[in-house]
Amino acid sequence: MRTTAVSLLFLLVQFQDVFAAPTQVPFDSDLVAKRPPRKLRGRFLHLTDMHPDPYYRVGTSEKSACHRRKPKKAKPRAGEHGIPFGDCDSPFSLTNHTLDFIDKKWSEEVDFVIWTGDSARHDNDRKLPRTTKEIYELNRAMARKMEDVFLSKGVPVIPTIGNNDVWPHNIMLPGPNDITFQYSVIWRSFIPFPSFQVFQRGGYFSVDVIPGSVAAISLNTMYFYTSNKAVGGCEVNDPQDPGNLQFDWLEVQLQTFRSRGMQVWIAGHVPPSARNYYPECHVRYVELSLRYQDTILGHLFGHMNVDHFFFLDAQEVTHNGQARSSDALEEDEQDVKKKHKDLYGSLLKNFNHVSKVSNIDHDNYAVVNVAPSVVPNPYLPSFRIFSYNISGSPYVPGDLGVIVDGRGPRGSNAPRPDCLDDLARQNATFEKECHPSGHWNSSPNSPSRRNGLWSPLGFAQYYMPDLNATTNKRKRPPKYKLEYLTFHPSLLHPPSEGARSGFHYPLPLRNLPRSLRNSTVTKSKYAPYGMHDLTIPSWLKLARRLGKAKHKKLRARFRRYMYMGADEER
Repeated sequence: MRTTAVSLLFLLVQFQDVFAAPTQVPFDSDLVAKRPPRKLRGRFLHLTDMHPDPYYRVGTSEKSACHRRKPKKAKPRAGEHGIPFGDCDSPFSLTNHTLDFIDKKWSEEVDFVIWTGDSARHDNDRKLPRTTKEIYELNRAMARKMEDVFLSKGVPVIPTIGNNDVWPHNIMLPGPNDITFQYSVIWRSFIPFPSFQVFQRGGYFSVDVIPGSVAAISLNTMYFYTSNKAVGGCEVNDPQDPGNLQFDWLEVQLQTFRSRGMQVWIAGHVPPSARNYYPECHVRYVELSLRYQDTILGHLFGHMNVDHFFFLDAQEVTHNGQARSSDALEEDEQDVKKKHKDLYGSLLKNFNHVSKVSNIDHDNYAVVNVAPSVVPNPYLPSFRIFSYNISGSPYVPGDLGVIVDGRGPRGSNAPRPDCLDDLARQNATFEKECHPSGHWNSSPNSPSRRNGLWSPLGFAQYYMPDLNATTNKRKRPPKYKLEYLTFHPSLLHPPSEGARSGFHYPLPLRNLPRSLRNSTVTKSKYAPYGMHDLTIPSWLKLARRLGKAKHKKLRARFRRYMYMGADEER
């Protein structure tokens, strides 16, 4: 099985014209449930934007998308594992090497995998335009590899549809359609049977990753994305719009999980910003995220290829369902490559605003984490390992009997007239008293707000700084190394020698640099943030520090992580 999976991508390259990948023979969708229960590790993997390219050729020109022509001597050539900080997609040697490395170092150390899309190449070569067949074959090959590395070990995988996983890219008609059908077959091993019909209709699903305790929701962000002109954008007068149908479904999912006392991770491809989402879609996402703040552990996305975080703010929800365009934090996927300073500057502006708020009401915020990509376009290959708390008593939400209007932020419970006045927005109680959907479920004791059972504790980000280097004369592939982690170094070790036996290590020491394996270390170049956990108050505390101009060194590190030192390289 392993040999077949490793070589499959190579076969697709060699025999594209004469070899069609056979129809997937899927694992039983209950494979994970039928295995003996695995001991919880308290970690999960977030992997995104792999972009494997079957036409990639070593030594070719970057201008040809690394498909042909040898460049001039002064120009970079396509390397064995890709071009760092370039415009080319991933050779199969990189995607295979990445998953083989994760298989060896991490597959036995994580409880589930969040896989946020874009598992086909970009459509960036007019001489070799993409086809639907190629897109599905690439996704099928990647799915088989994920089955081999993770699902065969009992580790659930939660995939999402990316904007380059469809043809033409960015465009997806309302379902059910060929796209939802094809991925329901390709991902049948990952989608639980109760979610199968819903996925065939809309391309989204939910699954218990820790049965009865923690769930993951995979969204189809194509129905919210402004670049998808085949949908209406969650317009209020169109309840059958695929975006509205998805939000109606999401609301039911969140209410159901909350009534069961469960916690939820939300994952998708395109991040929920005012620039990326249609205005109506964005406001519905923000409103639902805050209405179920005590149930949602976090929001995980890809697409942007830039390492950053931002906030969903209650002030983005207005009485007419429009989001404040000035609060947009994202750039289009292609614009990011040209406008590095714009995103960084927008984030600092937003963080500066947060730093000036004297009394922050944590009820009014949610945090979105955007992970960098595996594809070295335009930065360096990377992935994240999140750690979460597996000790303590479960949080019991209150007000389980509250019934909320199922029509989201445009329900029949209209705001009072004084809430329509812009001056009312300056009142600290505006968001709670005037938002259109009634009760917001939030609590300072929920796992998203206070470190307790299932709370996110931190993440370690690994990257490949020497993409074109070989480690020795045998020409072994370049190595993934720790770029940084969010933890305070002291949290990586037990508080005392006597506590070692019962201590749960957030990260295996063997997968850390030697300097961090020393329990006496209190400061490290790998740990500039020193965060004690990844709860909402902790993210706001970091944002307030970044928002102040006096923290120049911290800002410089944050920017370097965003772009992986791209300004220093090219």
